[in-house]
Amino acid sequence: MITIYHNPDCGTSRNVLRVLEATGEKLNVVEYLDTGWTQGQLLGLFAAADITPREALREKRSPAEELGLLEDGVSDETIMAAMLEHPVLVNRPIVCTPKGVKMCRPSETVFDLLDRLPPGPLAKEDGELLIDENGKRVG
Repeated sequence: MITIYHNPDCGTSRNVLRVLEATGEKLNVVEYLDTGWTQGQLLGLFAAADITPREALREKRSPAEELGLLEDGVSDETIMAAMLEHPVLVNRPIVCTPKGVKMCRPSETVFDLLDRLPPGPLAKEDGELLIDENGKRVG
């Protein structure tokens, strides 16, 4: 099973979900803005993806700047506490497959987590081709 921590308001997240749906694999779609996060969940995801809370911090279109989280010296513990209170602070999408866990930005990063590419052609919302009609990655 594949799990995607998804924000339906995010184009990158929608593009990754489109790729995952095209694989035909069983999906678990977690809309984390609705469900929120637990500390254990975030710690596990960040460890599996080999990223820090700062690396997972969404800086644009989030309250990160107002909360002072972009300043030098802000601890991972402080960032993590803010992420628990404000789920939008976690960048997205995060995808978990049997091959690993990644923050899938840009959306093409999701291909590293798949055993096989979905059939093509497959394009992003903006029309940029990801997989051609022959099933080959573009770009």
